[in-house]
Amino acid sequence: MAKNSYSGVKNSTAEANHDGDFGCSLKELRSLMELRTTEGAHKMQETYGGVQGLCSRLKSSPVEGLSGQPADISKRKEVFGQNLIPPKKPKTFLQLVWEALQDVTLIILEVAAIVSLGLSFYRPPDAEREHCGNAAGGVEGRYGNRIEQEQKFTVVRGGQVIQIPVAEIVVGDIAQIKYGDLLPADGVLIQGNDLKIDESSLTGESDHVKKMLDKDPMLLSGTHVMEGSGKMVVTGVGVNSQTGIIFTLLGAGEDDDDDEDKEEKKKEKKKEKKSKKQEGNAESRKKAKAQDGAAVEMQPLNSEDGGEREKKKTSLPKKEKSVLQGKLTKLAVQIGKAGLVMSAITVIILVVLFVVDTFWIQGLPWVKDCTPIYVQFFVKFFIIGVTVLVVAVPEGLPLAVTISLAYSVKKMMKDNNLVRHLDACETMGNATAICSDKTGTLTMNRMRVVQAFFADKHYRKVPEPELIPGSVMDLLIVGIGVNCAYTTKIMSPEKEGGLPRQVGNKTECALLGFSLDLKRDYQAIRNEIPEEKLYKVYTFNSVRKSMSTVLRNADGSYRMFSKGASEILLKKCCKIMVANGETKIFRPRDRDDMVKKVIEPMASEGLRTICLAYRDFPIADGEPDWDSENDILTSLTCLCVVGIEDPVRPEVPDAIKKCQRAGITVRMVTGDNINTARAIATKCGILLPGDDFLCMEGKEFNRRIRNEKGEIEQERIDKIWPKLRVLARSSPTDKHTLVKGIIDSTVMEQRQVVAVTGDGTNDGPALKKADVGFAMGIAGTDVAKEASDIILTDDNFSSIVKAVMWGRNVYDSISKFLQFQLTVNVVAVIVAFTGACITQDSPLKAVQMLWVNLIMDTTLIMAVCAPGPGLPTKRCRCPDRGPCC
Repeated sequence: MAKNSYSGVKNSTAEANHDGDFGCSLKELRSLMELRTTEGAHKMQETYGGVQGLCSRLKSSPVEGLSGQPADISKRKEVFGQNLIPPKKPKTFLQLVWEALQDVTLIILEVAAIVSLGLSFYRPPDAEREHCGNAAGGVEGRYGNRIEQEQKFTVVRGGQVIQIPVAEIVVGDIAQIKYGDLLPADGVLIQGNDLKIDESSLTGESDHVKKMLDKDPMLLSGTHVMEGSGKMVVTGVGVNSQTGIIFTLLGAGEDDDDDEDKEEKKKEKKKEKKSKKQEGNAESRKKAKAQDGAAVEMQPLNSEDGGEREKKKTSLPKKEKSVLQGKLTKLAVQIGKAGLVMSAITVIILVVLFVVDTFWIQGLPWVKDCTPIYVQFFVKFFIIGVTVLVVAVPEGLPLAVTISLAYSVKKMMKDNNLVRHLDACETMGNATAICSDKTGTLTMNRMRVVQAFFADKHYRKVPEPELIPGSVMDLLIVGIGVNCAYTTKIMSPEKEGGLPRQVGNKTECALLGFSLDLKRDYQAIRNEIPEEKLYKVYTFNSVRKSMSTVLRNADGSYRMFSKGASEILLKKCCKIMVANGETKIFRPRDRDDMVKKVIEPMASEGLRTICLAYRDFPIADGEPDWDSENDILTSLTCLCVVGIEDPVRPEVPDAIKKCQRAGITVRMVTGDNINTARAIATKCGILLPGDDFLCMEGKEFNRRIRNEKGEIEQERIDKIWPKLRVLARSSPTDKHTLVKGIIDSTVMEQRQVVAVTGDGTNDGPALKKADVGFAMGIAGTDVAKEASDIILTDDNFSSIVKAVMWGRNVYDSISKFLQFQLTVNVVAVIVAFTGACITQDSPLKAVQMLWVNLIMDTTLIMAVCAPGPGLPTKRCRCPDRGPCC
C-alpha cells in the first residue's frame, strides 16, 4: 500500500503504512467513519474482523481500555491528533489598524496629510508649519468567542472507570455512553443497550437512530444519546472527527496552517515522494465528498494542489460591504469631491488675487531672483487649499460609526443578542427577510397537552380535576406513570421562576406534565410500582405506533395500559369510559363520529392526538400468549384522547407583527410536517386568513426550482420565494438553497437582506450564506455558533426583533450625527474659504478642526445613541430601499 500523509490536520502524522505501530491509519479511520448503517458494519467486519479486531489494531482492550501510560497517550495524540479544535488566531493590532485605514474618509485625510507634509518642507525655516494629522478610525471587533467549557467524560483506562476532560480523550479510548450524553468524539459501538442517538444536529434526520453492532455501529461526535447506554471505542478526535471536519470547513482552524506547514515539512522529508501523497489526498477527498451537507475536504498543505488552493484563497473577492458601509463610502466620496472642488476654487482665487495684487496693482516686475519666493507663496496657497479640503471632510465619521455600533452591541447583549461580528448589528437594521426555524424559536420546544376528550366531552383546555370521574382519573394517572419510560421525567427548573425541565421523550413529557396539571403526582405511582415490577413492556416503534405496559395484580390477573397514535389505537378499542365512570360499547360508527368531531378538529389546529387506553385480563381466561401481539393489543377500553402541541411562545405573534409593520417578511423553514407547520404559522401570524401565500414541502420546492436536468434555476426560484411563507419537511440543503436564491434574486429593486436562524451542525452553510446568521445559544451546536454572526442566548424569536431595532438605532444615530456634522462642516468650509480669500490665510487650521471634530464627535454620537431604539414602526421604512431611504 502506498504511503499517504494526510496533511492539514494538527499533530497528524499517520500514514497508510500504519505509522506509529498501530494497525490502522488516520486516513483509514476517517474513511470508516464516513460510512453509515449496514455499510459501516460490513466494512468493519470485512476489514477489521469486527469491533474486537479494530480494538486490537488500536492496541486497546474492550474490557480494560487503554493502559493510561503517559507515553502511550502522547503517542496517540501525535499520530491521531488531539481532541480539540484549534481556535482562530485573533487579528493583531497592526492588522486592525490597517483595516481601519481602508476607510474612504481616512484615505482622503491620509492623502491630504502626505501632500501637506511634503509641501511644508519647501517653506522658509521661520514659516509657520501646518500639520494635518490622521483621524482615529473605526476598528471592527469580534465579540464573544466560542466558550470552551471544561467538560468531563467517562472512559475505561487500566480496567478502571474514570472521568477525564474531553480534551484528553484519544483514539483507542473505551468510552462509556449513557442517556443524555453529548458525544465528544467519533467512535464505533462495542456494546449497547437499546441505544438511540439523535443525529439531527449533524445529518438533519429528525428520527432517533437505533445503534446496533450488526446494523449501524457508527457513533458521531456532536450527537446526543437519547435512550439507553453502551460502550464505544474512539476512532476520531478533534479536527478528524465528523464535527471537526465541518469546523475546519468553516475556517475554525485556518490560521494554524503555517505552523502545520512547518511541522509537516520536517516530517515529510522522511516520507516517500510527493506524488503518492497527492494521490492519497485526492482519493480521501473523493470519499469525503460523499458526506451529507458539505464536502469534508481537508487542505493538503505541501502539495501542488494545496498551492493552487492557497492562490484561490488569496484571489477570492473581498467580503461584500454592508449596506451602511456602502452608503457611508458613497457619502465620503461625494464629500471628498465637494471638498476638492472648494479647495481648488480656493487655490485658484488665492493665486489670481496674488498675481493681480503683485503684478498689476503694485506694478512689480517679474524678477528671476524672486521666483523661489513666488513658489513659496503658491505652495502656501496650495496648503490653504488642503486645509479647506480637510475642514470639509467629517473625519469623526468612522469613529462615530464604530462608537454607535459598539454601544448598540453592548446594549444588545442585555437583550439576549451576543454579537460576534460588529457589522452584523447594522446589517440587521436593513434586514428585509427572516427565515426562522420553528421548534424552539417560534415555539417553546416543550410538548404540552392543550386539549382533551374525557367521558364524552371535548375540553378545549386542560379540565379541572373535579370534572373528571374518580375511576377514570385513577386509571389515567397509573397508566401515564407506568406506561412512559422511567427515564422520562419532569424536573424542577434550573432557575427560580423558570419552567420545569423536560427530560426524555417529548411526547411522554407532555403526558407526565398533563398528570401534574391534573394535580396528581406520577412519581408516587412510580415509587409504588418500580420499573422492575413491570411484568411486560411493548416498547414504541414505527410499526406498532403505540407503547403498552402490563402489570400483574395481587390476585394473579393482569392489566395492560396502552398509549399511541389515536387513529391506530381507537381501531383496537371496543369500549369507552363514560361520565359515570362506567364503560359502554364503542362501535365503528362511534369511532367515526369521534374522528370527525374530536380528532380532525384537533389535527386541523396542528395538534398531535394521542389515545390512552387499558385492558384487563381476568384470571378465568388463563395466562395470555404475550408473544401474540395482535391478540394482546385488541379489545381495549378508551380512557381519553389528548391533543399535544409544542406551544407558540407567547411573545412571538406580537414580534412577528412588528416585523411585518417594519417591512420585514418572516418565513418559517422547518423539518416538521406541512399541517403542523401551517397551523403554527397561522398562530404566529406568518399566515393570515385570506392571504395568497405559499406553503410547501421541501420535496415540492425542489421539484419546482429544478429544470429537466435537475439543475437549480434562479428564474424558477424567483417565481416562488416572493409568496413563500412556510417551507415544511425541509432539509438543511433546502434552507441554504432558499437563502441563496433570495439573496441572488434581482426581481426586487434592491437585493434582499436575509437573516437566518439555525441550531444544528447542518445549518452551518445557510448561516454562513445569510447576511446575518442567528445561532441558538441554548439548543445550538458549536458549529452553528461558529458559523453565525449573532447568538440568541435565549433561543427566542422576539430577540431577533430587538436586534432589528438596535440595528435601526445605529442608522438613526448616524443620521442625526450626519445632520449635525455636515452643518458644522459646511459652516467651517465657508469660514475657511471666505477667510482665505480675504486675508490670504485660513482662520481655521486643519489641526484645530481635527481636534474639535474628534472630541465633539465622540461625545455627540454617545448622546444620540443613548436614548436607544424605538419601535421599528416609528417612521415609514421602505423594504425595497432600506431604512435610510
